[in-house]
Amino acid sequence: MKKVKAVKRNCICLQLEACSASSQFPPSFKISISHNRLSYKGRRFFLEKAWRYRFIGITFVLTKWLNYMAKAIKEDISTEQRILDAAKQVFMENGLDGARMQDIADKAGINKALLHYYFRSKDKLFDMIFIEEARKFMPKVVEIMSSELPLFEKIEKFVGEYIDTLSKNPLLPIFILNEINRNPKDAMKKIWGNQRPPIDKVEEHVAKLVKKEEIKPIKGYELMINMVSLCIFPFMVRPMVQWVTKTNDEEFLKMMEQRKKHVAKFVIDSIRK
Repeated sequence: MKKVKAVKRNCICLQLEACSASSQFPPSFKISISHNRLSYKGRRFFLEKAWRYRFIGITFVLTKWLNYMAKAIKEDISTEQRILDAAKQVFMENGLDGARMQDIADKAGINKALLHYYFRSKDKLFDMIFIEEARKFMPKVVEIMSSELPLFEKIEKFVGEYIDTLSKNPLLPIFILNEINRNPKDAMKKIWGNQRPPIDKVEEHVAKLVKKEEIKPIKGYELMINMVSLCIFPFMVRPMVQWVTKTNDEEFLKMMEQRKKHVAKFVIDSIRK
């Protein structure tokens, strides 16, 4: 029971109370008048006051309620995002089999029961993270290789986009490859859905240039393997690369930035006539 407004005058009490059985529903209101020596005009005066204060009270309580619900929704979204961020880190570091729901809950700063309230199982949470991460650069890569750009320009854009994405998500290659090796068919379906990589279009483009003798003979899929492997290998063995080259994290990323030009040039020179 929450008292919203009270007016006292000459032993007369006008009281408006907000009553609600649950904080999830708008409250109902009760108006009560107690009096001594209250005339007809006086009763009418206070009843009019009560009616006016009734709407003031409704506005006040509804405003409080809406603010509370807005805050609750915001906190709910914030909690879910904390869980997703924590799950991403745990899954990328340990994979599906090595990750525990308790580890995710601890990193998100919540208890395990609340984690299960948002996400019923580890597998479903993993699938959400895997699909989101695996599809981060696939659309851009597909768009580049399916475009009508000249082949050499495609190679430069493909290499640049691939290395940029891996630099921002250094654990992504191992994360995806581990899942592909663990469950190849399911992993590929999660990444590509019902589609397939546009390798046919690449094959067609490369075959035309080979026939015109504008580039050296090569298959489209061989060109794709060369580009992907040159981009991804340093990230797969990053600790070894940094140990051999005596570089820290910042220097490694600068090295990868330079590799965008080096790799593209290397691939283009390998097929240029």
